[in-house]
Amino acid sequence: MPTTLSQSDLPGLELIHRGKVRDVYALPGNRLLMVATDRLSAFDVVLPDPIPGKGEMLTQISNFWFAKTAHIIPNHLTGEDVASVLPKGVDPALYAKRAVITKRLKPVPVEAIARGYLIGSGWKDYQATGALCGITLPPGLRQAEKLPEPIFTPSTKAAVGDHDENVSFDAVVAAVGEDLAEAVRKATLDIYTFAAAYAAERGIIVADTKFEFGTDENGVLHIMDEMLTPDSSRFWPADEYAVGISPPSYDKQFVRDYLERIGWNKTPPAPKVPKDVIDGTAAKYAEALDKLAGIRLD
Repeated sequence: MPTTLSQSDLPGLELIHRGKVRDVYALPGNRLLMVATDRLSAFDVVLPDPIPGKGEMLTQISNFWFAKTAHIIPNHLTGEDVASVLPKGVDPALYAKRAVITKRLKPVPVEAIARGYLIGSGWKDYQATGALCGITLPPGLRQAEKLPEPIFTPSTKAAVGDHDENVSFDAVVAAVGEDLAEAVRKATLDIYTFAAAYAAERGIIVADTKFEFGTDENGVLHIMDEMLTPDSSRFWPADEYAVGISPPSYDKQFVRDYLERIGWNKTPPAPKVPKDVIDGTAAKYAEALDKLAGIRLD
């Protein structure tokens, strides 16, 4: 059965970051131990109720995609056994499927987003301006409509409790330089194009997804953190897709839609989430993991 972990506790290891979902510890040799908890964030606010097994599912689907896309870009995984670095007395079963040992990279300070469909904040920006991140789109597009081609729509990296903001490609160039900005854009669109085609063969539309990148000591770009998970992507069942609505999804849109219905103002503290929404969200994540990667955490 999947484990449940709201917050990691690893005495003797240096906790260097506790994010919305992941707890990150320093390891010798310029490495990190990254633990995916069962915390769930929506609208950049961490909800009070965990989704049992979510961290395991996120880690397993990320590892699947890291392996699938290694021909496109290197990733942060070292492949080492997590149990080898856990403190004495810690149950390795709790961390075996939800933690990874990674290279310690220099993060590129941008959320790298690929969009193939017009939904979410992109749809709202388009309605207001007819453009998205400085990219003018054709007039008359409808909610959830497929874009003429995938686009790179970066955003700022917000602190816990703050909201990411869409920015132009020029803003990315100003932040990291033209060469790195171009490399991030190319990698983002290459990965999205590959993954969207792979998922389509399995009946899933990848509407959009968010990547994080870092560079190693030689300046080589790597993909890191998580990859094509239900937390970082919108996955739609192809047989239920329709233009003009927010389609059913295999991701946390299930929770977002609930929070929109109850009229939450999207500022902390977040409201408690009913058990049926928690169970439904866990089931959506598990279905995506099974359909995309053929992995079941029974």
